[in-house]
Amino acid sequence: MRTIPPALQTRLDSGVTTLCRCWVITRADGVTQGFTDHDDDITLDAVSCHAGGGLTGSEVTQKLGFAVDSSELSGALAGDSLNEADLAAGRYDAAMIEIWLVDWSEPALRVLLAKGTLGEVRREGQAFTAEVRGLSERLAQESGRLYTAACSADLGDGRCRIDLSNPTFRGAGAVILPEATAAFTASGLDSFEDGWFAAGKLTFTSGANNGLSVEVKNHRKGAAVRLTLWQAMPEQIEAGDTFVVMAGCDKRFDTCRARFNNAVNFRGFPHIPGNDFIIAHPLPGEPGHNGASRQS
Repeated sequence: MRTIPPALQTRLDSGVTTLCRCWVITRADGVTQGFTDHDDDITLDAVSCHAGGGLTGSEVTQKLGFAVDSSELSGALAGDSLNEADLAAGRYDAAMIEIWLVDWSEPALRVLLAKGTLGEVRREGQAFTAEVRGLSERLAQESGRLYTAACSADLGDGRCRIDLSNPTFRGAGAVILPEATAAFTASGLDSFEDGWFAAGKLTFTSGANNGLSVEVKNHRKGAAVRLTLWQAMPEQIEAGDTFVVMAGCDKRFDTCRARFNNAVNFRGFPHIPGNDFIIAHPLPGEPGHNGASRQS
C-alpha cells in the first residue's frame, strides 16, 4: 500500500497538478543516476534527475499471483548520462530502479510507484528501450542447493577455495593482433598448455575495454597463442591492450581433481545416478545379464 503525503493528496484532489515521473537507477558498480520526463532537472535527495534524455515510461502491467510485473523505459542515448558503450558493457544489467511520481514544483512531495530491476535492453540507433521487471522476478530465480553432477561453486570463491593469485591458475598477457571482434593472438601465455584458459574469465587491464570481463571460449596454443571470447567486447580490441586471464573450469569432477587437485572441495554430486541409469535394462548378450536381480 502506497502512502501519499497529505499535501500531495490535496493537490491531486484539486485537479490541477504539476506532476512528472522520475527514474533512479543504481548499477551493480554503485553508480546512481536519475532521469525525468520533466523539461527541467529535478533533485531527489542527493540524486539529480536529468531531463535531457527524453525518457518516457509505459504503464506498469500488474499481474495476479506470482507473475512478474513489467513495464518499459525508453529514451535517447547521451554521452554524459546513459550511453551506448555502458549498455553494451553490461553496466546496467540487473540494475535496481525506482519509479517516482513527483510534484516538480516541490520535489519533496513524491510517492514511490514501483521498484524493480532492469531486464532486456534493446538499442536502435541513438535510442534504447529497457524492460523494467518487478521485485517478484526474484521469486523466479533459482536459489538453494541442487543435487547435480556438476559443481555449483564458482572457481576461486569461498566454497571452491582455489587461490586464483597462484601463477599456475593466472596468466597476464597482451594483445598481439586482433583477428576479429572476439578473437586475437596474445603474448605472455606461452608457458600454459593448450585449452588451459578455455571457460576462464579474462579481464582487460588497459585499452578501451579496461576493467571489463568476458568468458574465454577457446584457448589454442600453436605458432601463436590464440584466444576466442564468447562475446564481442563493446569497444574495439587493439594491439597492445593488456589483460589477466584465469584458468577455466568446466565444473566436472574429473577436471576438479586432475587440473586443480581440489576434489575435497568439489560442490557437486558426481556419483548420483542419472536418467540413463533409471531407464537402463538388461540386453541379450551383455556380460553379467543372467536373469538375476540387478541388485544382486
